[in-house]
Amino acid sequence: MEPQTASAGAARAAIETVFRLESPRVIAGVARVVRDIGIAEELAQDALVAALERWPRDGVPDNPGAWLMATARHRAVDLVRRRETYARKLAEIGRSLPDAAPPEEPADPDDIDDDLLRLVFTACHPVLSAEARTALTLRLLGGLTTAEIARAFLVPEATVAQRVVRAKRTLATRGVPFEVPRGPDREARLGSVLDIIYLIFNEGYAATAGDDLLRPALCEDALRLARVLSALMPREPEVHGLTALLEFQSSRTAARTAPDGTPVLLKDQDRRRWNRLLITRGLTALARADPAAPGRYVLQAAIAACHAQAFTYEETDWPRIAALYGRLAARAPSPVVELNRAVAVSMAEGPGPALEIVDALAAGPALRGYHLLPSVRGDFLHRLGRTAEARAEFERAASLAGNARERDLLVRRARECG
Repeated sequence: MEPQTASAGAARAAIETVFRLESPRVIAGVARVVRDIGIAEELAQDALVAALERWPRDGVPDNPGAWLMATARHRAVDLVRRRETYARKLAEIGRSLPDAAPPEEPADPDDIDDDLLRLVFTACHPVLSAEARTALTLRLLGGLTTAEIARAFLVPEATVAQRVVRAKRTLATRGVPFEVPRGPDREARLGSVLDIIYLIFNEGYAATAGDDLLRPALCEDALRLARVLSALMPREPEVHGLTALLEFQSSRTAARTAPDGTPVLLKDQDRRRWNRLLITRGLTALARADPAAPGRYVLQAAIAACHAQAFTYEETDWPRIAALYGRLAARAPSPVVELNRAVAVSMAEGPGPALEIVDALAAGPALRGYHLLPSVRGDFLHRLGRTAEARAEFERAASLAGNARERDLLVRRARECG
């Protein structure tokens, strides 16, 4: 390969990586100027095209994220100035367009100057259906393609594309403001916002697709947003529950992959690498939640706390975890919760009773195509000595996995069955 070609290829790879990491911030920052999420995404794409043209020739800038943001914002300002319909908005925001960073703390304790949080609340407006909110947020904040979202939710790619396009059009035609609402409007959207923040975190914690298991930037963004909400809404137990859950989950990050990026299962993780500061923060957040009538995020945080407080895998209080999953299944029933309950039951009572739960799930359509179902079933079968069946389940799980690292792990587990 010629040196110039190699350099151009390296620049293109850098552009793709940087844009996947930085696009949520760029879109959020530009949306603050143009007040339209669809236009903001188009301008972010324009900045990407500019990078593809210039970086292979001029080199990757020292701060590529800031370069993309500046390029997109300059185009946003030009667009605002060109369109007469934006004349009033230009008069309102023209003086605030210089690149000076906004103050870290808002002057009004009930207000907040955070573009990503504005983007989340806007994408969670009740004019959109739950499916549209999810697709739009994963597209804008998760950086997922329509194909990746479709694979994650087991729906046709065209369906996801239509949801995203219609969602952006609805927000624009209904004039939904790009803001963090106050009072009753904020409370009405809170449940959706918490779900979306958790969805963003999960995409970073176990990427739907790609070559890497983790996308740390997404986890960091989700955790920061949860912390901001905790300060903004200190009397909302579920906000503290979600914050605690993300603190606990984030504490394991360093131990979840080997140096080569291979996933490390929970039972094999070196718990000395778990972040004790984040665990302490999680326990503090969980203590602020209301234990009398816990919601689903408080219950999930309580489950995560059981893992976080066990210094070895063998010390884990599996009966308590199984009981908490039972309460969670009653509070917020879902096939995924039931699958997780099965794992806890397998540790508390043995793989036999747990296999009955999983077989009932496998008989229904809800988790058909979900790679973790055959993965969990394969584990139970392997522990029961039914290795040939276990191997088939691990092979099926590998065929369904979209993430390369997860797929490699499942293939390896299939081989271990002999």
